[in-house]
Amino acid sequence: KSSATPTDGKMVLRLAKTLVARRGRQSACKAGLLKTGFRSFRSSTAVTDKVLCVLYPDPSTGFPPSYARDSIPKIEIYPDGQTTPTPNSIDFNPGELLGCVSGELGLRKFLEDNGHELVVTADKDGDGCEFDAHLKDAHYVISQPFYPAYITADRIASAPNLRAAITAGIGSDHVDLDAAMKHKVDVCEVTFCNSISVSEHVVMMILSLVRNYVPSYQWIKQGGWNIADCVQRSYDVEGMKVGTVAAGRIGLAVLKRLHPFDCKLHYCDRHRLPREIEERYSLTYWNDWKEMVKEMDVVTLNCPLHSETEHMVNADTINLFKRGAYLINTARGKLCDKHVISKALEEGQLAGYAGDVWFPQPPPSNHPWRDMPWHGMTPHTSGTSLSAQARYAAGVREILECYFNETSIRDEYQIVTDGALAGTGAHSYSEGNATSG
Repeated sequence: KSSATPTDGKMVLRLAKTLVARRGRQSACKAGLLKTGFRSFRSSTAVTDKVLCVLYPDPSTGFPPSYARDSIPKIEIYPDGQTTPTPNSIDFNPGELLGCVSGELGLRKFLEDNGHELVVTADKDGDGCEFDAHLKDAHYVISQPFYPAYITADRIASAPNLRAAITAGIGSDHVDLDAAMKHKVDVCEVTFCNSISVSEHVVMMILSLVRNYVPSYQWIKQGGWNIADCVQRSYDVEGMKVGTVAAGRIGLAVLKRLHPFDCKLHYCDRHRLPREIEERYSLTYWNDWKEMVKEMDVVTLNCPLHSETEHMVNADTINLFKRGAYLINTARGKLCDKHVISKALEEGQLAGYAGDVWFPQPPPSNHPWRDMPWHGMTPHTSGTSLSAQARYAAGVREILECYFNETSIRDEYQIVTDGALAGTGAHSYSEGNATSG
């Protein structure tokens, strides 16, 4: 706390860097080192924030891939009226593969031009992994739900400079929210960026299970034409009772897309939908999901994972389901007990299970869901289509611009802010930790 005003540029940079590292950027601003007159120092190589980004590995065929299409449709407004991400600019072409290591979410030029360090890795698990080596001095961590870096309490405690854990996508259950609140680490995500992407995946999986698509496809791949084998488990979705557990952005989008199929649509949510929405789509509301599933032919889980929903489908609740029901889970793997699901398929309590979410991710080779009968599992791909990647990459950049410019992040993007649940986090999450197991 010297009363002298530093005039030497190198001294200013050293002081600013020290304050930013030890006390955060606001302290440096208060000290007069990062005011408008010194703004160039923020984009210099001397005042650096370290951004650690965990992305899934590149395609086995190499990067960049050969794209099937030349462009993607431009979406500017989400169904609820919220705008799609609005960063100052982007350094990628929408439709490119951005979610893998070489794609770097299109962030490298932006960060390095502004004097920040970017580390991108797929090595996120196990002792001595690259993620842990870089986390100790990282200021921001970016991770995708599809290939999450589990931000546990121990990891947060090992990262004294960490300011924010940013989810490139939606769903921040890979972060220990209790630990984040305790250590005043912000948590944010790009809300709505891939909600429609996931809802499309849900409808695809419902139809593929009910119509017995995957086994029928395999008969053709094997050179057969065994119609009776294909249709002995094939039904129409018309007239079936379909219920969603949670009717937020994804759940409601699923119901809207199923409405033209003339299903009988049901939902359960802690926040009841407006009456005009219920009437428009002929929706039946349930206060308790455990009562709803007793009557459903198809159940789709679209709720967030937190301490209250972990293993909600377990050895007790599976018996509430109608025999021969189909269960779709594109929310989070730990909503279901993996062994209970496998056993239910083997014994016929469930006619089919499909989803793209597992725990952990990626799952081990001996995970029971890999070879259980009548499943339609995929890797966690529902929310990382090339269309969705363009939106969540832009959203991550928007969030980083807000942090670097010390402006507020959209309320919709906030999960934990200043040590408390905020924004979407306060609406959708409960305090607790779902990273263990």
